[in-house]
Amino acid sequence: MYFDDHPHRRLNQLTGEWILVSPHRTKRPWQGRQEAPDRGELPGYDPQCYLCPGNERAGGAVNPDYDGTFVFTNDFAALLPDLPEGAPESDGLLVAEPEPGVCRVICYSPRHDLSMARLGVDRAADVVGVWCEEFAALGAREDVGFVQIFENRGAIMGCSNPHPHGQIWATGAVPMYPALEDERQRGHLDERGECLLCRYLAQELASGERLVLENDSFAVVVPFWATWPFETMILPKAHMPSILDMDEGTRRDLAEAMVRLNVRYDNLFETSFPFSMGIHQQPTDGKDHPHWHFHLHYYPPLLRSRSVKKFMVGFEMLAMPQRDLTPEAAALRLRELSEVHYMEGA
Repeated sequence: MYFDDHPHRRLNQLTGEWILVSPHRTKRPWQGRQEAPDRGELPGYDPQCYLCPGNERAGGAVNPDYDGTFVFTNDFAALLPDLPEGAPESDGLLVAEPEPGVCRVICYSPRHDLSMARLGVDRAADVVGVWCEEFAALGAREDVGFVQIFENRGAIMGCSNPHPHGQIWATGAVPMYPALEDERQRGHLDERGECLLCRYLAQELASGERLVLENDSFAVVVPFWATWPFETMILPKAHMPSILDMDEGTRRDLAEAMVRLNVRYDNLFETSFPFSMGIHQQPTDGKDHPHWHFHLHYYPPLLRSRSVKKFMVGFEMLAMPQRDLTPEAAALRLRELSEVHYMEGA
């Protein structure tokens, strides 16, 4: 196939951005530095962890002795709900405006030593349930226009605490990347009369080239336009604008898909795999958004081993993103991995 061997660029249909693919530079990208498996064990409880049950957080609050999930408002939030009036007006060139919002933290488990890969489907389904509850509650607020659910995993992604947790930031305005996706999905529906991601997923399922795994309700693919080496996207097979469209069985299927994917990620370089994950779904402005098809993005930085990462520098910062490993090769690599975690039985 031409695109397996020759440089080309691919269009990201969700954002309208382009990415340069240079497959001729690296034909076997996973053959590189060889490292022993990372078998470092964390304690089940860490008395110094500000997310463990019963411990004091930096702001002085004390966590309850929770035994499931635990949600609280971030003690040092990037967004605040109540902002003072009297912000300076823009002159049309130097533009700024207030951005109120709410930042929440979700502890997935009281166990300090777990991650989504080792949480189990039942516990992961509890997390999905909390996402739905928080999305519904925050999205019902008049001052919230978008709810961003996400997780940063690993120190390399700026996560200073390994305790399994994620975050939710609720903003007044729709942030830049969801706004781009909103525009592209709306335009596709208006022009073609069908959902962009429904159409895209049908092609991915028919091809199978970039499919990593699937279950009754979800498919995990390496996007045709992926930027990061082992980037993936989780898509519901049925058209759903938001996570609130899932029933109980679909929520469990999402949990299963996430656990299976996270196990494969950890097995890839036999380490606790770092990534940023986020859910993109319809805005919460009270309007209908039939063009939206909710999905999860996983952006992991690792390239060749647990210590060799992909950097966005030079041409990528100044011109466009670039990758050597094709999305098809990345999907094949992930697809061939075991779904038994490498730490099991160690």
